[in-house]
Amino acid sequence: MARTTIHLMRHGEVHNPEGVLYGRLPGYHLSELGRQMADQVADVLSASGHDIAAVITSPLERARESGAPTAAAFGLTPTSDPRLIEADNHFEGVPVNRDRKILARPENWRYYVNPLRPSWGEPYTQLVARMSDAVRAAIPQVEGREALLVSHQLPVWALRLYLEGRPLAHDPRRRQCALASLTSLTFDGRTLVGLSYWEPAGDLLRRAEDMVPGTSAAAENIGSGEAETPNADDAERVTRDA
Repeated sequence: MARTTIHLMRHGEVHNPEGVLYGRLPGYHLSELGRQMADQVADVLSASGHDIAAVITSPLERARESGAPTAAAFGLTPTSDPRLIEADNHFEGVPVNRDRKILARPENWRYYVNPLRPSWGEPYTQLVARMSDAVRAAIPQVEGREALLVSHQLPVWALRLYLEGRPLAHDPRRRQCALASLTSLTFDGRTLVGLSYWEPAGDLLRRAEDMVPGTSAAAENIGSGEAETPNADDAERVTRDA
């Protein structure tokens, strides 16, 4: 059977000086460094013999901008799939990365009652279902070749946890999904036979300012952006210390 690879890319760094958890809000674009990250992913893919036959992105600006250089490098017209969009989050639009004390306000406690779901945002199971559907839809479009699907950290990480048989509830600091990283799924026919993770723009991560914690060079910085808020430990700590 044909081997098909679906690369799940997290978008590059976003310009976000206010430290807003931007989520699905419009108007958040890549920073200059984020554009460099997107360009470098395209350069690495095109220079290393990859056979990208489709570029499909989340409808949000930062994802479309991250996929554009790869589409151009392979002579493709990118398309959009709403199933690749960022996770919904109650704290969208709040500058939680500038002032974490916002999370400790009593009016927010009700959002921490079930960190396993989680109660502050889109259920993990829903994330996995829509991301799985997006991947399944891409396979026949590029059968025997490769596709780049540009999404966001939490959707990509939730799908990876599911595929690896790990619990969906997790500590965001343990996510391995850096800016402009690729989580690559290889299929034999419709059967998943391989999963790998790599950072084509890894040398740029130490310069990034807009990020969430994770297990990469980016973890050395304290960032702003699309953080899942809060994790299970955070929720317990907030309600205990408030």
